[in-house]
Amino acid sequence: MTVEAALGVSAVVAVFMLVLTAMNMVLGQVRCTDAAVEAARLASRGDREQADAAVRRLAPPGASLAISVRDDQVTTEVSAPPVVGFLPAQWWTSRAAAVLEPGAAGSGPAEPAR
Repeated sequence: MTVEAALGVSAVVAVFMLVLTAMNMVLGQVRCTDAAVEAARLASRGDREQADAAVRRLAPPGASLAISVRDDQVTTEVSAPPVVGFLPAQWWTSRAAAVLEPGAAGSGPAEPAR
């Protein structure tokens, strides 16, 4: 009877740990997505310093931000290493895009006010 109880408790603890790990991974991915969207919005306004600050504030620790501008579109990519050591590096990655606002740095000449 005690062996079965010990195995049962061990199985419950193992499942609980797997659920916590899965929740951590999902929350990390959501944080990367939120950071990428916010960074794209700020970068489209020409405010790259604030985009970096938003990634530091919103993304998981150790996240990196890559910003690319092509024509009138800004694309951001936020990547972060998972906290748990047995998962592959750069598992959390998210991209977002935004259209450059008129007058923003890199968007060309501003449209005249009407």
